[in-house]
Amino acid sequence: MDTRLLKKLIAHALREDVGSGDITSEATLAASICGTAYIIAKENAVMCGLCLVPYLFPCSHFLVHTRFKEGSVVKKGARILSISGPLKNILERERVFLNFLGRLSGIATLTYRYKRACHNKKIKIMDTRKTTPNLRFLEKYAVRVGGGTNHRFGLYDEILIKDNHMDAIGSLSQAIRLVQRKYPHKKIEVEARNLKHVQEALGAAASVIMLDNMDKKMIRKACDLIQKRALIEVSGNMTLKKVQSLSKLPIDRISVGALTHSAPHIDFSMRVL
Repeated sequence: MDTRLLKKLIAHALREDVGSGDITSEATLAASICGTAYIIAKENAVMCGLCLVPYLFPCSHFLVHTRFKEGSVVKKGARILSISGPLKNILERERVFLNFLGRLSGIATLTYRYKRACHNKKIKIMDTRKTTPNLRFLEKYAVRVGGGTNHRFGLYDEILIKDNHMDAIGSLSQAIRLVQRKYPHKKIEVEARNLKHVQEALGAAASVIMLDNMDKKMIRKACDLIQKRALIEVSGNMTLKKVQSLSKLPIDRISVGALTHSAPHIDFSMRVL
């Protein structure tokens, strides 16, 4: 994880929330008042976001005791960690920390559920680029914590020929040829909407074939065509039930946009002693 980017993100988040100062705490709490606060899980969850503690509550100013580690499965009511130090400073960081913790734990928890729904443990549950702008590195981190696998991070690190590329060029075969000419040593993934696309991708020696929005019957036919000549990825409106069903097929990857765009927020609260 890029620590410089993380520090910048947290500093911006604190400026957004605290601004020129927490006027309520400034009016009610003297700087000398110290105490301890607990973070409590209000629902079952997979923990993610504890990696932010050193940046929000540095050991130079706070004493933090954690009972769990990243990726731990916690029960509703569990005390996750305690923070001791100046209460004014703890409270001004409370909401920023809980927002990060709730968002990242939500993604990790949903990923964990998808991973458990997939009976074939060799199949990778993968994320997509459907992430919150500027939070992608954290959200993809949360997917890994939940047991998932990251797909490409951005447009720059892997080649994926999608429907818009082939529609703009006129054919999938032509799009593949152009990419191979420009990047002869790069692995190519293609999005196939039908069996004709699958055959074109095989003919051009694509490394990964994404079967996009196909029904189970067509996916079976595509698997018979591919016969392990390329990695098979399945995508399109994935649900837990659908992943459970597809995990019986000879596929390698299932990409799930919902991991990041539809993960419910996990509720945590802070209680001051």
